[in-house]
This record gives sequence, structure tokens and C-alpha cells, in this order.
Amino acid sequence: MRYYITDSAGNRVTADGAGFLERVETLTADKTLTVEDSGKTFLLDAIGEVITLPSLASGLSFKFKVIAATATSDWTIVSATNVIEGYADVNYATIPAVNENTISLVSTKAIAGDEVSLICDGTSWHVSGKASVAAALTFTAP
Repeated sequence: MRYYITDSAGNRVTADGAGFLERVETLTADKTLTVEDSGKTFLLDAIGEVITLPSLASGLSFKFKVIAATATSDWTIVSATNVIEGYADVNYATIPAVNENTISLVSTKAIAGDEVSLICDGTSWHVSGKASVAAALTFTAP
């Protein structure tokens, strides 16, 4: 059985999670993230752009999900410093991220369903991700 409530804007929403739906935003252009974006899932279209992470602050979190195969340019997620740590499972291989500053969802390789999640501890961005095709998700420190 599912229960519904009416939110402050008069919309009928599920009562799951106290009636709050997940915050989702579709990106079609460059985006500089802010503290207010924390907790959002960003849906990435077929035309890659640059996503700039905010300054490090404990508790910030973001999720990025490809919703259409990237066709012409990479989606890149960039930190101001080399503090991206973690790994991704890419085509059954573990790809480490150690002191990186750029995450790329690579054009002509990233497909719908590939995703990256980031959480900050105040010192580093901790990443986890998955991609179906070899080299579809990369970490670099240019």
C-alpha cells in the first residue's frame, strides 16, 4: 500500500521519506555546483559539458547519471585541486582514482545508466562509479 500527502506547493507526492521526492536536475550546459545542489542527482544528456565541484565541505554529495549515450564531447566533473579519491567499476575492471581532479564520462563510450557518485569529508572527494564499456569512465590529474 502506498500513502500520499500534499506538499507545500499543493502537489500530491508519495509519503515515502516524509513526502520528499529525490531532487533531480537535467544538465544540458556547463554547471558550477553550489552547496545548495548537495544531495541532487544530475541527469546528463548526450552532449557533454563541464561540471565544476564546489569548495570542499564535509557532507556535500552529488550523483551523476548518464541518460543518453554521450555523442560528441565528454562530460567532465572537475575539482579545483587533486583530491578525488576512490574507484569505479568499468567493464568488469576496477579503475582507481588517487589524487585526481577530473572525472570524465567519455564521448562515444559512456552510455545510459553509467553513473558517478561523490561525497566529501572536508578534505577529499570520495568517488564511486560504474560504466559498462571499457574506457567510458576515467580519472585524471592534468
